[in-house]
Amino acid sequence: MKKYGFDFPESLRKTFLFDLEENWYLPLYAERKGIPLQSAMRRNFGEYDMAVNYLSSVLEEAAAVNKVAVYNIDHMAQIRVWGKDAAALLNRSLGASFDDMKVGSCKYTLLLNEAGGVQDDMILMRTTNEEFILVINAGHDITDEVEIDGKKVKLIADIDRIMKNKKSGEDVEAEDISDQLVKVDIQGPLSFKVIKEIFGVDVLKNRSNPEKNMSFFTFNEFERDGQKYYISRTGYTNRWGWELYIPVAKATEDFKKIVTKALDLGGLLVGLGGRDENRISAGAFGLPLMGSEYDPEHNPINSPLYEAAIDMSKEDFVGKAALQKALDEGVTKRLSIIITEGLVTGRGVYRDGKRIGSVSSSINSPNLSHEQRLAIGSKRKNVNDPEGTAAIGLAWLADNQFATDAEGKDIVMQDDKPVRIPVEFFREDEAGQPKGSSMVGYLTQEGISPATAPKALKNIENL
Repeated sequence: MKKYGFDFPESLRKTFLFDLEENWYLPLYAERKGIPLQSAMRRNFGEYDMAVNYLSSVLEEAAAVNKVAVYNIDHMAQIRVWGKDAAALLNRSLGASFDDMKVGSCKYTLLLNEAGGVQDDMILMRTTNEEFILVINAGHDITDEVEIDGKKVKLIADIDRIMKNKKSGEDVEAEDISDQLVKVDIQGPLSFKVIKEIFGVDVLKNRSNPEKNMSFFTFNEFERDGQKYYISRTGYTNRWGWELYIPVAKATEDFKKIVTKALDLGGLLVGLGGRDENRISAGAFGLPLMGSEYDPEHNPINSPLYEAAIDMSKEDFVGKAALQKALDEGVTKRLSIIITEGLVTGRGVYRDGKRIGSVSSSINSPNLSHEQRLAIGSKRKNVNDPEGTAAIGLAWLADNQFATDAEGKDIVMQDDKPVRIPVEFFREDEAGQPKGSSMVGYLTQEGISPATAPKALKNIENL
């Protein structure tokens, strides 16, 4: 079988925007703020050298989305799949259904293994009846056998996992087009203004009815200076915003314009840290992340986006049988937002002395209200201070901890106040027993910030 994925890189890869970050943005920001120039804080993410934060702190960058946040997302890959049998192949390979997907629309889905575990999550754009663009996570473009931490690991790129399901005689092909496009996400209430002033308001209009704005989970294509762009509205941060796919020839010029405009409006270029906070902090459930809430060993049943990503009415797809078996046996696990006095990644979650789950993500947040922090019941000064901070995160729980009403719906408000379930977080020994002192916090479905992504653009078009 033909190999489509890339070899494992000999050294960390750099995005197209890496040099611009280090040699243009950081000097610009340092000059504007009157602070010393230094390199960004970086780490490996999907075999890319990515900024965790720039000269601004993670907390400052996490708060930028309340105005406008710009993210270098060029580490994510784009896969083009085309041919008259493209939809059929994707239907067999991925959880969602693509037969009725309209040209110009986007769809969120999951790539599963035969055991029902998650190999990746992704967004698809249907560009024609016979062509799709898949937007996949960093590092999921590698097919190779490598040694990591002393263990031999076999990596299989998403494109190879999909193409191995191609039947003999089918008209379908695929290629990685990531070297042709540079992905920059622009999110927050002032994102409309940034895009309108740089690219014109027409790129934000509904492709079927130009008198209206773009609908949620749709995309547009447009040209500038003979170069083709894509712009989608899927809201990775669960807030108003867009994902812009810039042709390489225009990326340097456009990136500078976007970031400069964002800075002028009080926004920031945001690294991985702020982006992680942003995907958790909006809405009642936050948004899951591959490698944290999703992994190849566990099925995604009852995750917040499960019903959008998986269509169990389809005849078959990779992993369907395993999901059906789990559903028949009964699945009680739930993913819940947690608010805590400190970072608790990897800790066990305990309620009234009983272990009820484990933490998959945890990060300090500037977006919690003083009242939400006081409700933790912490003795920490930084938590209780009016200008203080606390942490937010996501935890997989063995069972639903919220009481339900007669219709089986969670009771999340009582006496006009959000239901908050006190819990403790312990480190655990090799036997899985709690050890040391605990941190305190609570489970909630009130959300930290409103989920604005699907709301009407008329709310922000004149800001």
